[in-house]
Amino acid sequence: MNQPGLIHSGVAADEFFRDYLDRGEPLVLATVTRTLGSTYRKAGAQMLIAGDGRVAGLLSGGCLEADLMERARIVLQTGEPATVHYDTRSSDDVIWGIGLGCEGAMTILLSRLDRGNDYQPFNFAARCRFDQMDAHFAIVTESRNPALPLGTAFWSQNKHSAPDNVATAMNVSTPRGAGPTSATVVADDATFLVVPIELPPRLLLLGAGPDAMPLVEIAGLMNWQVSVFDHRPAYAVAERFPRARRVALMAASELPRELETGKYDAAVVMSHHLLSDQAYLAALADSSIPYVGLLGPAPRRIRLLHEIGDKAARLSGRLYGPIGLDIGARSPETIALAIVAEIQAFMAGREGGSFSKTVAG
Repeated sequence: MNQPGLIHSGVAADEFFRDYLDRGEPLVLATVTRTLGSTYRKAGAQMLIAGDGRVAGLLSGGCLEADLMERARIVLQTGEPATVHYDTRSSDDVIWGIGLGCEGAMTILLSRLDRGNDYQPFNFAARCRFDQMDAHFAIVTESRNPALPLGTAFWSQNKHSAPDNVATAMNVSTPRGAGPTSATVVADDATFLVVPIELPPRLLLLGAGPDAMPLVEIAGLMNWQVSVFDHRPAYAVAERFPRARRVALMAASELPRELETGKYDAAVVMSHHLLSDQAYLAALADSSIPYVGLLGPAPRRIRLLHEIGDKAARLSGRLYGPIGLDIGARSPETIALAIVAEIQAFMAGREGGSFSKTVAG
């Protein structure tokens, strides 16, 4: 196992998962099953731990992961799931010589994923995220029933075998952007955590210039599904955007047809080509995409809205331009950060302000 300072993998969880799945190597799935007080993640949050010391995801700010990795090593070896409790609510509490002071308690279930159990339930959740399919999975977190051992998982293909009230809880639809919340269900002398699968945002990026590359990289690391279109063959090259779901050469005039079939949560116009951006905005005005971002200064936005005429009114309340949060961005990387941050805030229904100014001390 690697040292704690070397454990972070730096890739999105689903990308990390596919790498080990393709090689048939086992993983440990760590699932938060219960929390009390202030904790970094809530029930339903997950991380993956590999035998080589790499991980994807965090369940704390890095405070608990070293211990989790040691426990995961045992789960990998034995195949037996395990439950671990952490309670840092006492100011006197010291874990492994580090006073955490996080004021919260957390219970985590460690279960082995391998070919024998088809890497479930994470395999199902990853497929749902890829296919944008609204669904839930359930996992046994406590049990006195030998027929329902700790770590038993249920998903769409086998939920008919779950207790009726568990299957019913798994059938509840979760609206996009609603902030899915896990539920605890008790049935047949067992406790189940029913987890809604949070689907990644679908981002449409119109313009594939050099400044689009860090935007796609940041969004990809967040597991967003990004489609990149450009009318210039030199820019619309998939190799330039390894984290994009789709990269295509497309004239601006073809965008309306794409919007008829494609479903997107946000669109960013950043081709730096005035006529193309004009055509993009006109097409987006006819769409139902709730967030439309426009790169460039306010005078350019005013000119473009004037050029598209009556359609400009259809963008009212949806158009964000100049795009991005005001973080003093100047470089392509910081501008990309500002853009992604604003989209994230929009989808979460937040203003994007500082916590220190909104939370009483």
